[in-house]
Amino acid sequence: MSFFYYTYKYVTRTKWLDEQNIQYVERHIAEDNPSYDELKAWYRKSGLSLRKFFNTSGMLYREMQLKSKLPEMSEESQLELLATNGMLVKRPLVVKGDVVLLGFKEAEWNEKLI
Repeated sequence: MSFFYYTYKYVTRTKWLDEQNIQYVERHIAEDNPSYDELKAWYRKSGLSLRKFFNTSGMLYREMQLKSKLPEMSEESQLELLATNGMLVKRPLVVKGDVVLLGFKEAEWNEKLI
C-alpha cells in the first residue's frame, strides 16, 4: 500500500522506507505545504494534540514565539497558522489511510507501516 510521506531533508527516514520496500509518495513540505483541510483531517485522524503537529524545535516556531502564543489561540487559528508555512509542521509526517505519524520513532513506524 502506498502512502504520503512529508519531508524536508530527511534522507535517513527515506532510506528506512526504501529498506522496508514500502512504496510512498514524497512531498516536500516546505515547497508544498499541507492545506488547512489536510491538516484538519490528519489532526482528527491522529488522536494527537494539535501542539504535536508543530515543529517546536524549528527556528520559525521560536522566532514567532509560538510557545507562549499557541495556548491562547483557537484550534482553527492554529490549523490556519500551520497551513501558512510547512516549516511550522513537525516532520517527517506520514499519512497512510487512517494512520498519521509525526516524527521518526522506528518502533512506531514498524508497528504501523509494516
